[in-house]
Amino acid sequence: MSRGFGDIYLTLFGLELSVMFQYRAAVVIWLLGLVLQPVVYMVVWLRVAEAKGGKVGDFDAGSIVAYFLVMMLVNHATFTWHMFEMGWRVRSGFYNAILVQPLHPWHRDVLANVAYKVLALGVILPVAALLAWYFEPTLQPPLWAVAAFVPAVILAFFTRFLFEWALGLLAFWITDTSGLNNLYMAFILIFSGRLAPLDLLPPVLQTIAAWSPFEWMVAFPVELLLGRLTPEQTMHGLAMQVLWIAIGFAVMQLMWVRASSRYSAVGA
Repeated sequence: MSRGFGDIYLTLFGLELSVMFQYRAAVVIWLLGLVLQPVVYMVVWLRVAEAKGGKVGDFDAGSIVAYFLVMMLVNHATFTWHMFEMGWRVRSGFYNAILVQPLHPWHRDVLANVAYKVLALGVILPVAALLAWYFEPTLQPPLWAVAAFVPAVILAFFTRFLFEWALGLLAFWITDTSGLNNLYMAFILIFSGRLAPLDLLPPVLQTIAAWSPFEWMVAFPVELLLGRLTPEQTMHGLAMQVLWIAIGFAVMQLMWVRASSRYSAVGA
């Protein structure tokens, strides 16, 4: 059985990779937003630090640059787009064929994410290297933090994927979900540490971030690689990611069962 799923995964991954390669020009365009946004925020915070005598909070220029460069890479590794497609999928009849297949559709969406990100590495890694050469970040994490960073990013991806996939499923009940999607994007921009390091936010916003899934989607692996976390804080963060993945999976699965039943009942 495991070998059968492995073969299916390899086949689907090859298909998704070929699709992404055909649209490589669009891939580059999508990457522009992922690169430009953190660079703009980085420059803004560098100016703030300069105006405050070289530091803002406990971030100096080198650590600000390091934060936003690592954040750019983590955001690339964890972001998804499927919640923006769900409305089209429901209206177009995309799920007609999907519902009769034995494999849950989120498997294919995971592989589409991986395919896109593998293809995009050829662009984002050289860009990150060029930015690091120009802005000179300060980045000296301990080896244990580098090792822990890998599972932290993987768990961050699944945390983000499951919640955003569940959010996308609201398209089965709501005709236009663009408003909800945009509201979600505003929340994740602030509470995931993409707009600014969470330590620079007001305490009340830091508390909200810590008790939401957003911090564990981006900020946690970023701070880990920067060497700003202790081993105890790292273990707590990994545990929080596992907890939110369990919650996200339960919510997603419950919504999918109801959504697919509703879709079949109306004869879409």
